[in-house]
Amino acid sequence: MIQLIAAMHTLGARMQNSLDHARTTMRDNREEGSVSIESVVWAVAVIVIAGIAVAAITAYVRSKSGDIK
Repeated sequence: MIQLIAAMHTLGARMQNSLDHARTTMRDNREEGSVSIESVVWAVAVIVIAGIAVAAITAYVRSKSGDIK
């Protein structure tokens, strides 16, 4: 009977250790993608700003090209 209790105690301790490790890994991985998301947001912002600049320059050039005789 003592052997069964010892085996159950060891199994419980190992399972607790595995759960603690899984929780730590999940907590660490939760913020892992935030850098990627931040990079995507900045890339989209830069692309939008560049698109606005290109549109403004294109509109200016087209308006001035009408003045050419």
